[in-house]
Amino acid sequence: MMQIVETSQEGFTDLFAQRSARNAVDLGGEPLVEQILEDVNRRGDTAVAYWTQKLDGEVIRPDDMEIVPDPGCIEKLDPDLRSALETAAARIRAFHERLMPTGWYETTEPGIKLGARITPLDRVGIYVPGGKAAYPSSILMCAIPASVAGVEEVVMVTPPRGRHLPLVIEAAAAMAGVHRIFRVGGAQAIAALAFGTERIPRVDKVVGPGNRFVAEAKRRVYGLVDIDSVAGPSEVCIIADGSVDPAWAAADALAQAEHDEAAAVLILVTSRDYGQQIIDAIPGLLQDNPRRDIAAASLETNGLVVVCDGLDQAVDLSNQYAPEHLELLVDDPEALLERLRHAGAIFIGASTPEAVGDYIAGPNHVLPTQGTARFYSPLGTGDFVKRTSLMSFNQDALARYAGSIARLADEEGLHAHRESVLIRSK
Repeated sequence: MMQIVETSQEGFTDLFAQRSARNAVDLGGEPLVEQILEDVNRRGDTAVAYWTQKLDGEVIRPDDMEIVPDPGCIEKLDPDLRSALETAAARIRAFHERLMPTGWYETTEPGIKLGARITPLDRVGIYVPGGKAAYPSSILMCAIPASVAGVEEVVMVTPPRGRHLPLVIEAAAAMAGVHRIFRVGGAQAIAALAFGTERIPRVDKVVGPGNRFVAEAKRRVYGLVDIDSVAGPSEVCIIADGSVDPAWAAADALAQAEHDEAAAVLILVTSRDYGQQIIDAIPGLLQDNPRRDIAAASLETNGLVVVCDGLDQAVDLSNQYAPEHLELLVDDPEALLERLRHAGAIFIGASTPEAVGDYIAGPNHVLPTQGTARFYSPLGTGDFVKRTSLMSFNQDALARYAGSIARLADEEGLHAHRESVLIRSK
């Protein structure tokens, strides 16, 4: 089911380095994605409809790409589902309101005012997968921060499922503040958002998870528009010291593995016996899981239990791996926090499984994957705004610094730079 190794065994360093590099991940589909992007840029909606029929098997016309949601979709939800979605939406909104950057503009010394202005993006696109499952939580996580940031228009694209969306998807979009919805998916949807078509407006930024073709399309349009990241398969690292029921750790491993066959699970333990107990608990938990084949394939291919020489080594290996999700199933989890440098989200303690963050905790579940937690952050309100620098010098302040500016301009051989300052000092 899952491979178990010890850090002391021969070849471990190379094995773990390979796992940490995620060398097996291949976006693939590059020639096809390039063809789709070029076609949509050239033919617009006609190309979008063509590729949707060819790849998704859905016949759509340009004039029926946009979906007008049922205005009563929220009220029509099952009451328990509606309550759960509204709870999640409220908590996500509250958390991201606290994350919102603020600008400033103030006098920093006589005659000089400096600052930064925070401005929301005009229009953003969110991609909502429509393949193996429907993910209303992803709509909330992508659209609510944009709404909090003050984005004027949020455009959602999602692969077609006939002429109508599932009610829960429409309701989540309404709760999250989505303005327009198009039933288009895949690389052609990313192309439409990046270039703009007759009906699908061009956006400033594209966010949201998708398959390898979507990820590759996002990578290729970056620079024309901004993107959140080129996301790879989802992943979790669990540090466990034996103080928590091994079935809990096994359940959390399966919660990750059931996403996709390519999902990765890394469990760092401090004793081989405990690691084996976690592995032994998995088959019983898999029996009633409708996605057991997906989860089993994920654990077989991308699951690894590592027996560490204590928690210090487990922390070091976690930092090397830089996981998307990091669970601390240990006796004193907060004692490890200061040393854990690289993770998209950290789940602190046995009563905080990853599913808490996926749905209702409030922090975003759109997180850096593939080790990019070394330099990327989770999606947040700051991703939907831009910062403009502000500066104002009066005549006296400019005179005080004219000599320094002129000297630096001379050093760089920029004569007009120097003169633009000195002419004001004469």
